[in-house]
Amino acid sequence: MKLSIVATLYLSESGLSNFCRRAARAAAAWAGDDYEIILVNDGSPDNSLALAVQQAELDPHFIVVDLSRNFGHHKAMMTGLAQAQGEYIFLIDSDLEEEPEWLQGFAEHMAQSDCDVVYGVQQRRKGGWFERWSGLLFYRLFQSLTGLALPKDVVTARLMRRRYVDALVRHDEREVFIAGLWHITGFDQRPHAVIKHSSSATTYSLRHKLELLVNSVTAFSNAPLIAIFNIGLLISLCAAAYSAYLIIVWQFFARPLSGWTSVMASIWLLGGLIISFIGVIGIYLSRIYSETKRRPYTIIRQIHGQRRP
Repeated sequence: MKLSIVATLYLSESGLSNFCRRAARAAAAWAGDDYEIILVNDGSPDNSLALAVQQAELDPHFIVVDLSRNFGHHKAMMTGLAQAQGEYIFLIDSDLEEEPEWLQGFAEHMAQSDCDVVYGVQQRRKGGWFERWSGLLFYRLFQSLTGLALPKDVVTARLMRRRYVDALVRHDEREVFIAGLWHITGFDQRPHAVIKHSSSATTYSLRHKLELLVNSVTAFSNAPLIAIFNIGLLISLCAAAYSAYLIIVWQFFARPLSGWTSVMASIWLLGGLIISFIGVIGIYLSRIYSETKRRPYTIIRQIHGQRRP
């Protein structure tokens, strides 16, 4: 099979029919009749699954992977990629903020550069000021804490060769941050400028982005643990220097010390640091706990549609 298009479904009812029509047209224009379109239902609470199953019954090119519940966008995408059988795999969101017609431009870019991945990068980040600035802050913090220079303003849409996808789905961790996995998988990856539409408000709230930042940093870096050691060492050096100062004052100046304020300030400072450090260590322990249980990161309830030879 030449081409697989993979998309996830969550609250996708309103634009799903239009997406299916445009995706099928774009796939046929590039791959002829040698393609499949995989729709992964990530526990969508609306009528997305029924519409997708109906489409699969009408068109044998469509495969619907129905997950047993909502596992999250990134895990659903990895599940869809694992199901794809094409020599080329085009990953895209189904909300039509990303256009299925980008496939042709991505394919031309890949043919010209002979690369393994062509990924979309926004010319100007979509959304209001909060969405733009919070996204920029997220990637800057991630880079400073992990040392991984992820592409800025990257979108979901990307065209990938089979060998890259085979390597990507070998990642087996329970906590999936897919942008990081895209990056560390390697191969020759090239950006392609796109204009992403803004048809709906982002579902990534500030709380969600903070959670994603914590999960992604702890999944890709031990920098917070190293920072704890360095801060603890600095505090110890400061405490040793202050102790030496007190001893010198007591030995040579014999001045009475009224240290209530400094003692209380030190107690509050050290108490807060200890609690925060224990919290950071606890996050890493929870990641280890999650990984050692080896639970599947998604569970497929049923696959609708007939696999094409």
